[in-house]
Amino acid sequence: MKLLLAGGRVIDPSQNLDAHMDILIENGKIAEIEKNANKPKTDSRKSAAREINIIDIKGMVVVPGLIDMHTHLREPGFEYRETIQTGSEAGAAGGFTSVACMPNTNPVNDTRSVTEYIKRKAASCNLVNVYPIASVSMGSEGVSLTEFMDLKDAGAMAFSDDGKPVTNSALMRRALEYASSLGMSIISHCEDTCLSQGGSMNEGFVSTELGLQGIPNIAEDAIVARDIIIADYTGALLHIAHVSTAGAVRLIRDAKDRGLMVTAETAPHYFALTDEALREFDTCAKVNPPLRTIEDVKAVKEGLRDGTIDVIASDHAPHASTDKEVEFEYASFGITGLETSLALSLRLVDDGILTLGQLILRMSTNPARILNIPKGTLKTGGDADITVIDPNRNWTVDRNRLRSKGQNTPFHGQAMKGKAIMTIMGGEIKYRDMP
Repeated sequence: MKLLLAGGRVIDPSQNLDAHMDILIENGKIAEIEKNANKPKTDSRKSAAREINIIDIKGMVVVPGLIDMHTHLREPGFEYRETIQTGSEAGAAGGFTSVACMPNTNPVNDTRSVTEYIKRKAASCNLVNVYPIASVSMGSEGVSLTEFMDLKDAGAMAFSDDGKPVTNSALMRRALEYASSLGMSIISHCEDTCLSQGGSMNEGFVSTELGLQGIPNIAEDAIVARDIIIADYTGALLHIAHVSTAGAVRLIRDAKDRGLMVTAETAPHYFALTDEALREFDTCAKVNPPLRTIEDVKAVKEGLRDGTIDVIASDHAPHASTDKEVEFEYASFGITGLETSLALSLRLVDDGILTLGQLILRMSTNPARILNIPKGTLKTGGDADITVIDPNRNWTVDRNRLRSKGQNTPFHGQAMKGKAIMTIMGGEIKYRDMP
């Protein structure tokens, strides 16, 4: 049966489109997108109209399916934290039709067999498109490169040792050159571990008051600078993950001004929270890189506003209670974020930092471009991956009702505004939260 989304405000940055329109979906593709798309044009069309499932979405916003290019689905190896099934459910509930999963599984996604396993599991779940990110180095140990070509052929969309920075500069150079020759990006976790070693939160006034060892901004800035220098020398593609510092924003802005092929992402917690959130030793707010100061938050927001930061990604990092309900210094880093990412990001629109179209650019069109996947658009003939958003839906975060296994959210009990009410992948409704 055909599906018609009628009367919504359609926003598609790939077409500079922002208008109230109808979208007709047929055979998993976008068949029509226009005003009164269901208006019969011929007698045969009139009879066919009876076969169309019409959904009235007046007052809602319709956008290309959201894409989260930085998630941790934990499978294989850490299924007690998350599985591809539960992560896919969380993604669909958060409005995401596509997610890219990081390789720090067990075994690490460093071979064709692991990449193919992830794709098979995702296909059996059939809830969201799952794009594996393969590791840069074998075992993410930073010693020898993985077989990039073989991994690309298996379905990997980019390469990263996320969670473990590539500390060997020569290896990073070879990785950038090899990946760029394949038209793929290296996603860099920028952390100088000699500077961050032993730290559990941002180094600053709050860490001093709490008596916790800090992680200085320069631990991130130093590797951002190094990787940009290598990318400049090699002419390669480079993507900077989870930007959290004002210094990193400045370095990336300068690189872009000089025409380098550098892109960047940040996560909602880096513009929604500061290190003040740790005053009660809440391990759910313990992340890496850590929550920074209000000055860093302002810089990240400005980076999003002026396009220095291309993408908002959740850095969804689910953990079991046994990983978090321990002394702060020993708790695992990470926030579960797929189901709160959209609402937190919509605050940028309410605050006038981004327009709704600019937000969708950073949460759909840009991630598709960087990963080089045929998504992030509502063009006729394209895959019917669509997110319907109620920008005025008020709801409260309840960790006990999250689809993700990970309940490690610092936003538990907080009021949110804006929610995905329908997620459509390949023309099929995968999530619906509306009458």
